[in-house]
Amino acid sequence: MSSSTKWVKSGTSVPAPQTRACWPPATVRLAGSAALEGKGQLRFTSGRWSPHHNCTQVATANDTAVRGWDTRSMSQIYCMENAHGQLVRDLDFNPNKQYYLASCGDDCKVKFWDTRNVTQPVAALEEHSHWVWNVRYNHSHDQLVLTGSSDSRVILSNMVSISSEPFGHLVDDEDLSDQEERRPEDKSQEPPQDGVIATYEEHEDSVYAVDWSSADPWLFASLSYDGRLVINRVPRALKYHILL
Repeated sequence: MSSSTKWVKSGTSVPAPQTRACWPPATVRLAGSAALEGKGQLRFTSGRWSPHHNCTQVATANDTAVRGWDTRSMSQIYCMENAHGQLVRDLDFNPNKQYYLASCGDDCKVKFWDTRNVTQPVAALEEHSHWVWNVRYNHSHDQLVLTGSSDSRVILSNMVSISSEPFGHLVDDEDLSDQEERRPEDKSQEPPQDGVIATYEEHEDSVYAVDWSSADPWLFASLSYDGRLVINRVPRALKYHILL
């Protein structure tokens, strides 16, 4: 049917919809590439842009190694050759500390690295009982870390010892008004320690993805192989413990 054909409805003729101009496809140009040397066929499982250094650095996971690359020269800038005992599944950069990177893998571990010294991780978590598929830092409060695993669990952990937010840094006692003074029991509270905050077991199959909301720093989602999407919140008590 030509573009001049009229559509007829209830005895009334109306012009046919106008055709849109077809734009030529955009030209795709390779910005850069690099070849990795290794034994056998290298299996890439994850890659992550660093939000720091003017976004000129990328981390990649292949087999048991984690490598950092400078995209300006496509040269390797660091390498954790045996970052995990088995396949590395995922990576995430700390959004507030430019040299800190988290990794997870089939050895059931989550490791935290300072890319200036990659001889050993600065911290590690071993709370999952099967492959850890996903690790994500909270965008606003980087002591909060989410992980999802084939053990069907989502674990929310507190890594305050290597975070950019010391305990109670947002509010000082001197800044509180008389009405806002802390109760004696609040002042005696111990600072939070590294470790598991909560374990979520709403899934019945492997959890393949976890992520934080971009609008609400206390909200997160998880997705499992059986198609179940679960939304959860950081426990209220912990939220105020962090803020106050």
